[in-house]
Amino acid sequence: MTQFTIASFNVKNLIGADHEYYRFESYTPEEYAWKQDWLADQLFTLNADIVGFQEIFDLESLTAVVNETNARGIAANADVIPDKSKRYHRKAIFKKLLYQAYDPAHIFFAPNIHDGEPGHRRPGLAMLSRRGFAGTPEIVQQLDQPLTFEFPELGGGDAGHFNITRLSRPIIKAKIPVGDHVVTVFNCHLKSKLGEYLKPAGAEFSPEADLVNYDPFGRAMGAMRATVRRMAEAAVLRGLIIDELNLGNPVMVLGDYNDGEHAVSSEIIAGEKPFKNYAWMRRHDAKNRSDRYSDEENEIIRGKIEKFGMVSAEKLFVQKSMRDMVYTSAFGGVYESIDQILMSRHFNPENNTRIGEMQYFSVLNDHLTDGSHPEAPYNKLASDHGQIMAHMQLFDDNS
Repeated sequence: MTQFTIASFNVKNLIGADHEYYRFESYTPEEYAWKQDWLADQLFTLNADIVGFQEIFDLESLTAVVNETNARGIAANADVIPDKSKRYHRKAIFKKLLYQAYDPAHIFFAPNIHDGEPGHRRPGLAMLSRRGFAGTPEIVQQLDQPLTFEFPELGGGDAGHFNITRLSRPIIKAKIPVGDHVVTVFNCHLKSKLGEYLKPAGAEFSPEADLVNYDPFGRAMGAMRATVRRMAEAAVLRGLIIDELNLGNPVMVLGDYNDGEHAVSSEIIAGEKPFKNYAWMRRHDAKNRSDRYSDEENEIIRGKIEKFGMVSAEKLFVQKSMRDMVYTSAFGGVYESIDQILMSRHFNPENNTRIGEMQYFSVLNDHLTDGSHPEAPYNKLASDHGQIMAHMQLFDDNS
């Protein structure tokens, strides 16, 4: 058996001190030191083999966090791991407590092609792997070919179309060797729920940004544009997943989806959930009311849908632990899971030919409160996301 852990960590705007990332937003050296300390503490607590990071502005800042994490891990090993002279050094608990340092060379950073000048920065993503990478990870943000979404008019006619040529943030696609397998891991950060408003030519800002002269319909249109863009980005990611599954590769998808497990963009990424029985369903080419799919066709349909389906690590955990909910975001009285880990059928416990399965699911969300972090002044230094981690076990070929 091979065990590994994989985590998603939205760090909330990691950038060095005295760098204006958004308009009028920057960290003093003291604030940056606090943030780096907090992030290193969280990363050390996670101690995950594979970590997908969101909201990374530069590689140097993340490398500094990883180096600080390593320093804490090495110090912890010296304190708690007995040397071989101790008769109890072989106890299994010490394998759990042992910290294995990260190699900073195994940090892959994907900058955002929309990144701009100070005050107009745009964050990218990163991935950290104790197991290295099989080849150089890929970055997907500028599409080779535009993806066109056509809309028919209800009742007939053409209602227009929507084109997407680039994503709001990059997607990282990495091949990671684990045991006897190579797992394709995607890290994503889909378009946020912040409204997308149009700025008239020559104007300093969009009219909807003026909250004193509140425009409810304009704000609704902005939310609609953000939602459509997020769903389009989810469709792009879904296409990348399908390509890997068609090759027979095990796939894991992690990141900040900016909506919950039952929201539309998450459903697009995960794929359809098969019905238990399609034999009751009327055929697509039915000539009369009794024309339904056969039992044999039911098996074919279910098999094809299951081949491309993704299962939620959170959902598996909730079912297994009988918990009511898991949340990674808390704001304004709303608790949501907008950070997720999805797994292909290679890890689905209902699949008899699976290569592995999830043993446990961890959530670090004690720092989240209703809209504020008691340990983070101004609600800007600690992350406004909980960190999630799936504890995985692979069935090696020789096991």
